[in-house]
Amino acid sequence: MTTVTAYAAPAAKAPLERTTIERRAVGTHDLQIDISFVGVCHSDIHQVREGWGTAIFPMVPGHEIAGVVSAVGSGVTEFRAGDRVGVGCMVDSCRRCDNCRAGLEQYCAEGPTWTYNSVGKDGQPTYGGYAQQVVVDENYVVRIPDALPLDVAAPLLCAGITTYSPLRHWKAGPGTSVAVVGLGGLGHLGVKIAHRLGAEVTVLSQSLRKKDDGLRLGAHHYHATSDPRTFEDLAGRFDLILSTVSAPLDFGAYASMLRTDGSMVSLGLPEEPVHLVLQSVVGNRRSMSSSGIGGIAETQEMLDFCAAHGVAAEIELIRADEINDAYERVLASDVRYRFVIDTATL
Repeated sequence: MTTVTAYAAPAAKAPLERTTIERRAVGTHDLQIDISFVGVCHSDIHQVREGWGTAIFPMVPGHEIAGVVSAVGSGVTEFRAGDRVGVGCMVDSCRRCDNCRAGLEQYCAEGPTWTYNSVGKDGQPTYGGYAQQVVVDENYVVRIPDALPLDVAAPLLCAGITTYSPLRHWKAGPGTSVAVVGLGGLGHLGVKIAHRLGAEVTVLSQSLRKKDDGLRLGAHHYHATSDPRTFEDLAGRFDLILSTVSAPLDFGAYASMLRTDGSMVSLGLPEEPVHLVLQSVVGNRRSMSSSGIGGIAETQEMLDFCAAHGVAAEIELIRADEINDAYERVLASDVRYRFVIDTATL
């Protein structure tokens, strides 16, 4: 066991505080990773504040982890000390169900072991990346290409794959029209990736406040959803709509903007129940769906794609002791577009 410094929430809704945690010894197939940077995801806030239900405390959040391998187990063959690596939202799964065998570990039939707020196969709670170091099975670690600086790569481990996976699954590309709802941590990467895939990209945001940013990031069009005419003007326009917000939208209104056989995919997970009038989708064989993150192989594919196409997160680098203020700023939509903690400040 190794003792490392971390930031943890001691109880639900409590401010995060500096503390120490124990990391397991490096096993046969484990990597010990010195964490360089970790992104601040809205999911961290949902879980620290028990917005998604009862959680495990003390909780060390953080599932957008970028760092450098510092030790390897005796059975590790694909990694070595000094490698630049990342860890996303999960650190294990059953490895034997149909989904795991198909590279869809995020949909493991027994439930994946999440990077934090979860219980590992050893019966111990998992702790995330707001820490100096982490030990992870090599099968749940990905390589970060040299073309991606570690700080701007960290958010790709959740926000990047969360948008890349549905864009690939629903075949966004040349000749398709994609709308991204919300220009935040997920949304700004959704715009960048959809643009690089060759789709015509539209941002749907509450206001035009971030219009210049949206167009700079790769959007072709930008519309304010606070204007009712937006829904009229864009009726039947899109093949795919990605909702990146965690608010209970009027999904029927957004579905009206889908073409026949179009799909609206929810990536955000509101804490409140949502309402859908089925008549808004049945008339044109429209689909309402959702998407989680991506499997390990697809996450590696996403990182390689981003490196090849110059896609990285737009970040604001913060010290560890700024994390509680950062949470409040995320809730106020006061970040462009992802906070990243410099773990050297722990």
